[in-house]
Amino acid sequence: MKDEEGRDINPHIPQYIMDAPWYFGTLHPTLSHQRVQEEQKKIFSKMGNWYNKGIKTGEMATKYRKGACENCGAVTHKKKDCLERPRKIGAKFTGEDIAPDEHLQPDLDFDYDGKRDRWNGFDTTDYNQKVSKEYAKLEEAKRIIKEQELEAKLKDGDTEALKKTAEESEDEDEDKYADDVSMPGQKFETKQRITVRNLRIREDTAKYLHNLDTNSAYYDPKTRSMRENPFQNTGQKLSELPYAGDNFVRFSGDASGLAKQQMFAWQSYEKGVDINLQADPTKLELLKREYTDKESEFKSKQKDSILDKYGGEEHLESLPKQLLMAQSEEYVEYSRHGKVIKGQEKAIIKSRYEEDVLINNHSSVWGSYWKAGVWGFKCCHSTVKESYCVGEAGKRIAAESDSIGLMKQVARQEQTEEPQKSLVQLHQEKTASKNKKKKKKQKLKRRKRKKESSSSSDSSSSDEEKDEEVKKRKLVEAVKKQEEHDKQVQKLMSVDERKRPYNSMVEVREPTEEDMEAYRLKRKKHG
Repeated sequence: MKDEEGRDINPHIPQYIMDAPWYFGTLHPTLSHQRVQEEQKKIFSKMGNWYNKGIKTGEMATKYRKGACENCGAVTHKKKDCLERPRKIGAKFTGEDIAPDEHLQPDLDFDYDGKRDRWNGFDTTDYNQKVSKEYAKLEEAKRIIKEQELEAKLKDGDTEALKKTAEESEDEDEDKYADDVSMPGQKFETKQRITVRNLRIREDTAKYLHNLDTNSAYYDPKTRSMRENPFQNTGQKLSELPYAGDNFVRFSGDASGLAKQQMFAWQSYEKGVDINLQADPTKLELLKREYTDKESEFKSKQKDSILDKYGGEEHLESLPKQLLMAQSEEYVEYSRHGKVIKGQEKAIIKSRYEEDVLINNHSSVWGSYWKAGVWGFKCCHSTVKESYCVGEAGKRIAAESDSIGLMKQVARQEQTEEPQKSLVQLHQEKTASKNKKKKKKQKLKRRKRKKESSSSSDSSSSDEEKDEEVKKRKLVEAVKKQEEHDKQVQKLMSVDERKRPYNSMVEVREPTEEDMEAYRLKRKKHG
């Protein structure tokens, strides 16, 4: 199914979407009713259109025209909108000095990008004229200075200096147009849209033809580069290969050193040193060498100062790799269970303390024997550290002393054991102990009550004394306030009634007992 323009209509579109309304007036299947109609499309102004500036050029009016401005004579505005100075007699009556018409400004309606284009309407001609004038002035000034120098040299008769200046002027003229010349092999052709340096000699084999395997190095046709080695898995030596990838060329020879120099030049330029790799390669090399020497010297001084302050120089001396990695060339063969079949047995790791030190004729070390929470020697079962070894005799003596000790312990247990008591006796003992505990508790309660009563009487007396002191202090404060109030009243009474202030902001509260007592005391004194 196709629409009126010959475009295919998707058969999976629902019927209610594909059917046009009756008022649309279509006789064939169409989807145009689902699209934005031409009369509803908003037309925006084109980019580059801008308001007209300046005065209209061309034929100018010499007579006053009907409907023009009565002041200046221009047709594009009325008298009330005229921006000229009001004339004593307008152009309507004089018919002279008719002002030129202004431009009729278009009604511009830009889209989103047009409204935000900051350079729309910018006139480059004014800027170019200004720059060209400044450049011409500079060139003129240089020419005048050169003429003055040549005249001075001619007066002095210095012919060699004249020759030098002539050569310098020729070099300057050559350099003047050197910026416009492109470097060889990098000329960009706008028509062909290619860069000459990317072209290869037609006799050479193309990069992508060295290895036709699809899993070999990737060739980018846009940049014409193959970074990886196309002969990577062939087993050939790099020196015998006709082409080893772009990365091989990039990281071989002086390429890495040149990249480091370029990085150094950029870093030094950021820090304020004006240097360029292409312009001053020797200066850059000397500057980098000086920088590396100073950096190594600074690092060595810093290292020496840290070692002098904190020490530890002996730890910086590196040991052989065999000791560091615990590797050696001695062959040792082990079984599945970890036993040594062939070769030297693994050495037992020792601690920092002295080991296997035998003293006083002992054949075993101290701590090889332990019994009943005591350490000793295994050879003689002695539990005294600095004792002399007596061999098997010491073992027999230790065994006999153990048996004697056991017998004594059994005897002590028999002596300490008491005859078994009956159930009645046990019940009587429990009841007696309970009664004793009850009596003790009752005694403690009585003592506590006596203490509390005595402390409450003492506390009540002390509280009464404190209350009396507080009352006295409050009374003294109330008397002072009453005196101040009386003074203020006398001051106000001495002033004329018409000059007295208002009392609307006075705090009104109920007087306390202390205030009443202070009032009575002061009243008696006045009476």
